[in-house]
This record gives sequence, structure tokens and C-alpha cells, in this order.
Amino acid sequence: MCYIEITMPRPFELDPLFRNITTLPGVGPKNAKLFDKLTGGSKILDILFHKPVDFIDRRFSPVLKDAPKDQIATIEVRIERISPAARRGLPTRVKATDNTGNIDIIFFNASKVWIEKQLPVGEVRVLSGKIEHYQGQIQMVHPDAIATSEDRTSIETIEPVYPLTAGLTNKTLRKAQKGALGTLPALSEWLDDAYKVKNKWPNWHDAMQHLHNPEEGEDLLPTHPTRMRLAYDELLANQLSLALVRLHQRKQNGRAWQVTGILRQKILNILPFDLTDAQKNSIAEIDDDMKAPLKMLRLLQGDVGSGKTIVAACAMMNVIEGGAQAAIMAPTEILARQHEESFAPWLDAAGVSYITLTGRNKGKERTAILEQIASGEAQVVIGTHALFQDTIEFNNLGIAVIDEQHRFGVHQRLALSQKSKGTDVLVMTATPIPRTLTLTAYGDMEVSRLDEKPPGRQPIDTLLFPKEKVESIIDAIKRQLTTGARAYWVCPLVEESEKLDLEAAEARYDVLKDYFGSDVGLIHGRMKPLEKDTVMAAFACGDIKVLVATTVIEVGVNVPEANIMVIEQAERFGLAQLHQLRGRVGRGAAKSFCFLLYATGLSQTAKERLIVMRDTEDGFVIAEKDLELRGGGEILGTRQSGLPTFKLADLTAHGELLQTARDDTKLILSKDETLETERGKALKTLLYLFEQDQAIKRLGAG
Repeated sequence: MCYIEITMPRPFELDPLFRNITTLPGVGPKNAKLFDKLTGGSKILDILFHKPVDFIDRRFSPVLKDAPKDQIATIEVRIERISPAARRGLPTRVKATDNTGNIDIIFFNASKVWIEKQLPVGEVRVLSGKIEHYQGQIQMVHPDAIATSEDRTSIETIEPVYPLTAGLTNKTLRKAQKGALGTLPALSEWLDDAYKVKNKWPNWHDAMQHLHNPEEGEDLLPTHPTRMRLAYDELLANQLSLALVRLHQRKQNGRAWQVTGILRQKILNILPFDLTDAQKNSIAEIDDDMKAPLKMLRLLQGDVGSGKTIVAACAMMNVIEGGAQAAIMAPTEILARQHEESFAPWLDAAGVSYITLTGRNKGKERTAILEQIASGEAQVVIGTHALFQDTIEFNNLGIAVIDEQHRFGVHQRLALSQKSKGTDVLVMTATPIPRTLTLTAYGDMEVSRLDEKPPGRQPIDTLLFPKEKVESIIDAIKRQLTTGARAYWVCPLVEESEKLDLEAAEARYDVLKDYFGSDVGLIHGRMKPLEKDTVMAAFACGDIKVLVATTVIEVGVNVPEANIMVIEQAERFGLAQLHQLRGRVGRGAAKSFCFLLYATGLSQTAKERLIVMRDTEDGFVIAEKDLELRGGGEILGTRQSGLPTFKLADLTAHGELLQTARDDTKLILSKDETLETERGKALKTLLYLFEQDQAIKRLGAG
């Protein structure tokens, strides 16, 4: 199952970049672990892709009488005398002069022998460091660099400053970086010449050298030609790899389904509402895909409550009518069981058999379920990630629907689609994704958007309160409960720690018990699935009226009677998560409220997040703002979610380059889809450089 010859070995000229960083000067096994932690890898390439964020100009070389306070300077002085520390804790002082003034060179905890060797009395030395004034005397504490006059040029340089991790100094990193730059190969150009000339971009080798040797502030800006060129390289590699996957998927034999709409109509007949125009358009787009003899690979983006599930059910009926099976995979057991509840009346109305498989099913019960899946007796299979285990065999899987895709990796969705020949794939997400991230994460897919809410959905009033007003919120909930309301109370995300989240939730639960007694329940991620289901069931039927929770209720939980959402210390949450949590209410006929409690001393970014939440419910607007505030690396919790992160590109600054890379990719593959031309071969090197070749190999295998 291969669609491009990426079976050739990695180009020989790239080998130096893939060597271990321990081959670089100053990087031993101990340091290597710190480099790995900092850059996310142990290759020389990982260091080269670690960008500087500032620089120190050591070319400034005043005489002592003109040396300004608190500025980095390089000075040439004669060593007069060394005054050792009088006692532990005091510094050693080295007196020096340049005939225009005097300076004290200060060392704490340095050996006398080392100081005498570095700064011999009577000799001239060049020092670089920060000039300070202390009690009327010029001083320099622990110079950054010391050299003889002959080696002065080695100090008077511009020194890039990098993000660091504890235990790693800029000096050590810079030394390794210089060694890494010495391994840079000359590579054939993969960019379009006219586009490169138009933008005045350097070649790749020069761009990498300049990235790590900035000379002025403008060199650090994302809009500098060097940064733009390297960002474009990374985005082009991303778009090219996704396009190759898409090309491969479309060339695979799919199945052309006869879309009669007979079973679908039986479902639509029992719905208490009409489909929105957005739902009808999405169903039409899916139908067109499924009528074609090619594998469908489509993303269905819909905000919370936009009605994705019924669209998926309609798509599933297309394959059921053709005698095949449909599967829907959810990220959690709670969500899988909820899908079962949502689908049950629809599938019953259509006369379609269904079964649910999760990790909870054991022994004989599990064996029986597997037999129904393998025989085809189960026409619709609902489940968690358990569905793509090797032990699960479908009789004839026609469509795989994957819910909350950002919780799964791309390889997991492909594993499920390969359970049967030509299986169509429909991916759903309730997490609105900005346009640029959609291109980078789902560029291999067609996209449908549900940008309307079903009729009857009332707006949610979002109100901001300082945390000191918590008792007035409790009183308001008390009044609402008498009218039949139910409330979620979400506790703060203290940090990435389940233990601390749980402690916060338990503390709030204890407080609310004093107000509401047995009407309060608690749910958190450490509970067993059965315990969570029991608490959720009690909340759904009204035995519990206030549910204290960690973010375990973020995705998928559906209790239409719940119309109050309280989020404590809302400033600790990202916009996407706040939006997901708010989406748990506003699902019934009653007026709904979301109270965001915040601590004093908010940062400007936190204030902007809360204001956005107050002013709009549009998930796509919120997602774009989230990208603007947090950047592409953090959006939607990217690092935990399977969405790509970039080392050289910044989507907030390079969004337009992404669209160009997409257009360039289309043009490239329209002329040379196997990448065999001279530029095509250079583009293969680009894929190896950004390690997209491994992604393609894995995606193309099976």
C-alpha cells in the first residue's frame, strides 16, 4: 500500500544532522539529557531547530570612565592585584585599570589558583560582562568571557541567547550550536526559484547560519526573510506530507454506496426538530463522497450542540442499506455510553441492530459481542479505542466514525479504517479549530462545518465574578434549584496534576455539602468507570442536583436539565476548554447561565480570555482568538492532543505562508506526484529533513 517511492534510504548528505548530540563539543551523556528535555530530541538537527530569542552585542567596547551602568561591555584592562575573600561568603576582588579608571572584578566561590591563572597580576586581559556600579565603584561580577588581547576578536561578537532549561547554560548551548552549524550540508534547492527571488529569501544553508548568528533586533522577528524562509520550509513539508497521504487515500479502492435515503428517512421522521441548513449541506457533501468509488476521508467540525451526531447517523445508514456495518469510536467510556443512548431511538426506528463495546466488557459477555461484530449481526458498533485492537474483526466495515479526533492520533484512525477494505472515514470534533490549524492537522481530509445551532437552543448568559463572590453564586444556585435547575461546579485546574485537581474538587464538595446536603455529588478522573456512570446517572435523573467535577465532564456529557455551569478560577483554563465546559449547559428549554469565577491580579491575556468568553458563544471565533493569544504550539492543548507543533513556524505570524504552501503543494503534485523531477527529489530531502518521511511510511503501510 505505497503511493510514493519513499523507500529510498535517507539522503547521505543529511546523515550528519541525524547524529547524536553527544558528538558535539561540550555535550556529554549528562548534558545530553538536558538537551533532549529542552529541544525534544537527541539529534544534532534538534539543536539546529532550537531558535534564539535574543542576542548580546559584545562589540561595545568603552574605556572605563565612559562605561555605562547595567550594560554589557567588553573592556581591556591591566590586572593590578588580587584580594582573596576575607571569609566564607565574601567575594574575591581583582583590581584592574585601563588608565582612564579602575574596576573591581568580583568572584564568589572561585578558587584562588583558577583566578590567578585567568587574571595574572601585571598582565592585560580582555573581559566581557555587565558593568555595575556599587558604592561608587565600577565592578563586573563573574565576567562572561576572559581572553588575551590577541584573542580579543573571539569575544567581540554578537552572542545569540536561547531558551534554556535548568542545568544548561547559554554558553554550553552556544558551544554545541557552533559545532552543529559546522555539520550543515549544502542541499539542493526545493523552493520555487521565482517565489524565492520575489521574497528575497536566502538559500537553506545561509538561512540556518543566519538564524543562529543574529546581528540586530530585526533578525529575531518572525517576519525577517531568514525566519520566513525556514518557516515556509517547515510548512511546505507539513502540507506536502498531508497531501501525499490524501493522494494515496483517494487512489485507494473505496466503495460506491447507493444512497437511497430509505433508512435515513425513518430516523428523520421521529426527530422532534428539523435539520439546520448546515446539517443538510454536510449530509449532502458526505453523500457525494460515499457515492464515489473512492475512500471517504472527511472531517465534520461542529461547535458544541451543533448536531454532529445525527449527521453521522445519516451517513451510517448509507452503508447499512448496502449490507455493511458502521462503527463509531469515542474517546471515553462515558461518551461511548452516551452515544448508545443518543443512537438507540434512531436505530430502533430504522430497524437497525447495534451493540456497544468498551473496556468494561469482559469474559463471556465480551466474547459474545465480538461474535456479533465478526458475524455482521451487529450492524452498528459503538465503542472506545477498544474497537481498533487487533482482536476485533468486523464482518464488513463500511464506515468508521471517529468522535473527538483530537483525542486520537492519526494512526489510530487509520488503524480503524483498515479493519475492512475500502472503509470510509468520518471524523467529528466538537473542538472548533482555527483555519490554519485545520490545514496543518487535517490537510489530508475534506472538511465540513456545522456553523449553525439547532432551532430552540437558547443563548447562555456568561457572567464574570471575582472569587470573593462565591457565596452569592451559591445563594443564586439555591434559588434556581427550587425551580428544577441542576448545576455543574467545575473545580480549578491547579496544574497538570490529577492529584491536586482531585484535592480541589473534594474541598469544594465538602463546602457545598454544608449548603446542599445529599443533593451534591462528586465526579473525577480517578473514579472507576462504574462509579462515574452511577454518579452521572444520579445527576441525569435529578437525584443529585449539584455535580462537583474536575474537567472529566469537559467532553460529551449530556444532561439537558443542567442549566448552570460554575467554573472556579476560570483564568487557569484555556479558551477552548472553557468553551467546551460551557457547552455542557444550554441543552434544554430552561434559561442557562455560566459563572466564571476569577482570582485577583489577572494577567492581560487572562482578562482577554474571560472577556471573549463573556462576549461570544461562537466556537470558531473563540478558537481563532485562542490561537492569537496562545500561539500554535499551545492551542487546544496541542502537545497533549496529537495536533502538530512547529519548531520554526509560528502560525500566528506565518498563517499566509501556510496557504501558499498548500497551493504550492497542489501545483507540485499536479505535475510530479511521485516527486521524480529535480525539484521533486529535493522535496524528498525536505521531507526527510523534517522527519515527515516516517509519518508517510507509517501512513502508507498496512
